[in-house]
Amino acid sequence: MKSKIEKNMENAVKFYVYKAFKILGYIILGVCIAFLVGYIVMRLWNWLMPDLFGLPQIDYWKALGILLLSKIIFGFGGGGGDGRSKNKKSKNKNRVNACSKMRKDFSQWKHYDEFWQAEGEQSYLDYVKKLNTENSSENPAS
Repeated sequence: MKSKIEKNMENAVKFYVYKAFKILGYIILGVCIAFLVGYIVMRLWNWLMPDLFGLPQIDYWKALGILLLSKIIFGFGGGGGDGRSKNKKSKNKNRVNACSKMRKDFSQWKHYDEFWQAEGEQSYLDYVKKLNTENSSENPAS
């Protein structure tokens, strides 16, 4: 029988071998995707650019070069660099400050429901009645 230490070592080796194969698989997948994207760029270039702009056709390696150059110039995607995150943080701080100012004034609204039931509803009905009488006096035909 295997001892507990041997089982633990065997499990650790299996874990690290699994991790190594997983990493190797991701690397191979990434390389395959890079080659596929280069091929797609080449096909699109050769399909569109000679007819639209009179440019020459390119081979696979030139397509990869154009793709790499465009990624260097326009960025690799992924979003949210340092500049953007700083702007978001400062905007959030402004929102928090604005909300805290409103919260200070919100304490004055604690009796709003009572006021509306006692006086507000009747005042609103009086206002609507006044508007109706004004409209009927302006339009005697109706």
